[in-house]
Amino acid sequence: MPLTPDEIARYQRHLSLPGFGPAAQERLKASSVLVIGAGGLGCPALLYLAAAGVGRIGIVDPDTIDRSNLQRQVLYSDADVGARKADVAARRLAAMNPSVRLEPQAVRFARANALELVRAYDLVLDGSDNFETRYLVNDACVIAGRPFVYGAIQGFEGHVSVFNLGGGPTYRCLFPEPPAPGTVPNCAEGGVLGAVAGLIGTAQACEALKVLSGVGEPLSGRLLVWDVLAMTSATVRLEADPRARAVTDLPPEGYGATCELPEEPFEIDASELRRRIASGSPLQLLDVREGWERTLGAIEPSHHIPLGRLQDSTARDLAPMDPSVPTVVYCAHGVRSLRGTNVLRERHGFRAAVSLRGGFAAWES
Repeated sequence: MPLTPDEIARYQRHLSLPGFGPAAQERLKASSVLVIGAGGLGCPALLYLAAAGVGRIGIVDPDTIDRSNLQRQVLYSDADVGARKADVAARRLAAMNPSVRLEPQAVRFARANALELVRAYDLVLDGSDNFETRYLVNDACVIAGRPFVYGAIQGFEGHVSVFNLGGGPTYRCLFPEPPAPGTVPNCAEGGVLGAVAGLIGTAQACEALKVLSGVGEPLSGRLLVWDVLAMTSATVRLEADPRARAVTDLPPEGYGATCELPEEPFEIDASELRRRIASGSPLQLLDVREGWERTLGAIEPSHHIPLGRLQDSTARDLAPMDPSVPTVVYCAHGVRSLRGTNVLRERHGFRAAVSLRGGFAAWES
């Protein structure tokens, strides 16, 4: 697919790059990428894919923009809060490079649409933040015969690899099965340095451009681990496991959803908490969030003991609270509060302690 005069002017730094040149740029123009998730990883990846001249880019993300996204999701501004990510991302990218065909879809990547979406593109770049989607992406790519670029971030660390490329390892060669429920921190509460998302998302874009252009050696069979605190990186070799390719159909919905703890018997929802408060019956609340989180709002009146301190607490620390009174523990999204509830029940005799499902976010919604 020949380059137009405008494209030659736009991509001249690529065209003059030894080992790249017009042929590689034309391959990019003729190629397509499906980006799943227009969040912390997807935003920088999308910026560089569009700027590089990938001919067709699909953007799949059902979410709207929240102010908490702006710390790392660099395609959006404060004025975009509440708008759909896929639509805003496509609009920004079109303004940057009008020669790229952008296909936003504000839908969830799910079993019902996974194969159709994956088959419509040459390569998949996974910017999701949960195991359910990662395993679904992997299995759809194995069935459809599409490579995918993997990226993951947590705290100050990030991982990048290329899976299912030319018979190379798949995601299940690295992680055969999802981790047990409750063993992985909540994606929203675990935290991440915003710039780490930029580094890993940009590295994903580099890998996608290498695969599509046929230039360089992609990270197939290798996992790049990047520690930003020490600014060190390591590459781990991966071996392909033939059993990981024994995927003929997509598993049922809901598998691999380990970011959130499973529903527990010692939970209540926000509507039940409101009913209990309105009834006037004895009740005490315990907020296990950090102090800075309480500045964003709280359910009052409530006691405040951050989870880290609660886990090391003695009975004296809990003196203002009565173990015999029904207690509702809450945090931001309902994960730390489950752990706090277990601490109260198992160590301090709060037999009527329960966790607020969905946390303060559910209370406010």
